[in-house]
Amino acid sequence: MGVKGLQGFVENATPGTCVQVDLREMAEQHRRAWPGRIPTLAVDGMACLRLWYSCRAWVHGGQWREYRHLLEDFVGAFSAAGIRLVFFFDGVVEDGKREEWVRRRLRVNKDVARVFQHIKLHGQQPGRNLLCIPSSLATFSMFALKSLGQETWNTVLEADYEIASYALEKGCMGILSQDSDFLIFDTAPYLSVSRLQLNRMSTVQLSRETLCRALHLHLSDLPLLACVLGNDTVPEQHLHRLRSKCMAEYSGKSSQTPNHGKVFAVAEFISSNRPPSGESDGIARLPLSDVDQALLEEGVRKYVLPGQRSPWVDTDTPSPRPMCEMERFPSADIMQAAKEKHVKAECFMAYKVLYSGVMECSNTLEDEEEKDLLPQALMYRPARERLYGLLLPKPAGSSPASAVKEWFVFPGNQLQEPDLVSPVLLGLPGGNPELSALWFGEGAAVLALRTSAFFAVFSLHDFTQDLQTLDTPLMAVTLLVIYISLQDSQLSLEDVEAYLSQAVCLRGKSYKELLCTRLSAVDSRAVQLGSLFVRGLGVLIAANNACGSPFHSDDLMPWNTFDGLLFHSKYQQAHHWSTDGELLEGNDSWLSQFRQLRELVLSVCRRRGKDIHSTPRRAPTASGQPMGSQDSPTEKRPQHFKNYRPQHFSYPEQPWPPPQNYRPQSRGPRADTHECGYRPRSRRPGGQRYRLAPRWPQHPNPRPHY
Repeated sequence: MGVKGLQGFVENATPGTCVQVDLREMAEQHRRAWPGRIPTLAVDGMACLRLWYSCRAWVHGGQWREYRHLLEDFVGAFSAAGIRLVFFFDGVVEDGKREEWVRRRLRVNKDVARVFQHIKLHGQQPGRNLLCIPSSLATFSMFALKSLGQETWNTVLEADYEIASYALEKGCMGILSQDSDFLIFDTAPYLSVSRLQLNRMSTVQLSRETLCRALHLHLSDLPLLACVLGNDTVPEQHLHRLRSKCMAEYSGKSSQTPNHGKVFAVAEFISSNRPPSGESDGIARLPLSDVDQALLEEGVRKYVLPGQRSPWVDTDTPSPRPMCEMERFPSADIMQAAKEKHVKAECFMAYKVLYSGVMECSNTLEDEEEKDLLPQALMYRPARERLYGLLLPKPAGSSPASAVKEWFVFPGNQLQEPDLVSPVLLGLPGGNPELSALWFGEGAAVLALRTSAFFAVFSLHDFTQDLQTLDTPLMAVTLLVIYISLQDSQLSLEDVEAYLSQAVCLRGKSYKELLCTRLSAVDSRAVQLGSLFVRGLGVLIAANNACGSPFHSDDLMPWNTFDGLLFHSKYQQAHHWSTDGELLEGNDSWLSQFRQLRELVLSVCRRRGKDIHSTPRRAPTASGQPMGSQDSPTEKRPQHFKNYRPQHFSYPEQPWPPPQNYRPQSRGPRADTHECGYRPRSRRPGGQRYRLAPRWPQHPNPRPHY
């Protein structure tokens, strides 16, 4: 949730509400007040994502090893200060908030369109003002934090409510977030993550007590204030008439700004209509229609935590509950196991499908003008259909299993209603395996069944033995490349080589070496292919969870399988006639592995009746036009490339905020080639050096804007 205009109001109109605090001192005060208790912060993971992802490059699909390193630095700074962190991530989108969710997704679509317009015009990543965080960042952040040994929870209720309840129950020293709702809940102190200075361990505390004094309200009045001003539960437009009445009766100064005056006016109205002490039906006394009264009561009740009472609503009613259970699965053991894994952030997708039959997927960097590539929602729908077919049982009789309601964002989908996606059987010779066998069974036979079911989700169970010969990270990449190749008729041999070569090279590079990756420009099609692949990793992880985890989850994570900058550089090389040796950086071992993977992909596709053709594409220059537009795109190493002098830009490491012992790396073209993992190019027989992939002509601003 979030209260309309409240964050700006407290920062500008109520002196003393925002106070700079030293987190180390807060922790020490907490230890003295609660001897033997470790100072703990409840962290709103969803509010932290944009701040955590401070990697300079973000359009290419994600710099996952760098990102995981930044998370490690974040956790380490608090650990060094003796502060324990507990992370929470949103596990549901409640039906009442779907309308607001849709509005936000459509608004972000406009930003995505502007990102691609900028790339096509300038050949560069736009500034951070247009930042679109990499696909599935929240999901992978949960798994990354778990792998770092952090306590991490995925909610089954509205995340704000669960965070506030946890902080109150456990006596946390604070809640780290960027959501004005935590000013409304009567819980632990609200600390701003956007004002966090990690190197100084300080931030800003927003005091609800000071806010109440400024507005002449009680703490128990704040939920009503939030709902009348407007939030995700009570949309702003629904109570326009009531706010107009508040403004008309307001006795305050006319010199206030309209937004500030509105807050003061609503607060004065609430204060003058507060029910007598001991009453709990205050909203019923207000001049409201039945519809507005019911909406306000629902909204206020969502702020009242367990054990608390409100003068405005009856709090003897049950606490907020998750979406109405549809009893989609008859086995209590399966439902309990799914819920436990969901809550502990050990499973992705299964619980939501089993419990409510609703799935959503937020925005992806997809170009609405790109007609050759399928949107990721449609690309992976066949795999999701089989995944639903595994999770959802077919009812007795001839009735099919219930369809899953999908709210997936992709170009052209206005999200007016969900897409109904029907489950499909896996197509295994013995039929669908039982979930109880996959989840609770033991032994070699069960492991083989899990593995077969996993590959069957991607309709590749016939090739289980071929894929099992690979170690897990390379298996994951190869499986996805095969799947994408079979689904999309426009995927070229060069695209396949880019995916595979980055996966092989990634295994031999540290995150610091990856930071030294050079790009001559940004290509919009490569951007979409990078995001497409990362979305596929999410489906891969969901399938692994649903099949009883035949593979170790960490081996499937993007920090072991994909790097956006590295993929982008391999894409440019592959589409500009680089040799295999150049793609694999002159490393014979990598070259051998790459050729093995490429042959496996091509062989499987041929056996499925799909030939993958070589169709090199000329990427745009900084002016947005293809280089050599008058020449044939299939001509090997055109003559006009000979005189270009490459001028590269890079995305050097820039942790946010910089740790205390941080020392900037050497940046730009003069970075130490040995530290950056540079390997000399191989040579043709006779000593002639292979030519480097053609680069971009110089342009006035070869470095990206940030």
